[in-house]
Amino acid sequence: MKHGCNDCNCPVDATLDMVGGKYKSLILWHLLDTTLRFGELRKRIPQATPKMLTQQLRELEEATLVVRTVYPVVPPKVEYALSDLGRSIKPILEAMFDWGAEYLKANGKESNCSMTARSAR
Repeated sequence: MKHGCNDCNCPVDATLDMVGGKYKSLILWHLLDTTLRFGELRKRIPQATPKMLTQQLRELEEATLVVRTVYPVVPPKVEYALSDLGRSIKPILEAMFDWGAEYLKANGKESNCSMTARSAR
């Protein structure tokens, strides 16, 4: 997903290329302080189809923001956690949460998504 010119090295564009996606910010938010299995992420982000959640996780893994660990057991056990690079985005996600909460409040709306203020703090 490109947002700027082809020859530019724009910091905002680079960030959006890595975290811009329908559910990527939610995935990152839920992994901030914990490791989760696919089913646990599905429960926390029920609006994401399994196919879309898988796609977003693969893209985050490719961007080296998420680490996928497969355990050699039956049935297969796969866990997702943030890499060091992924953990470095915590202040950005918290700022986005705070900004969005204020925006919703100023427009007479209440937050009703799977993100909560206590999830990351």
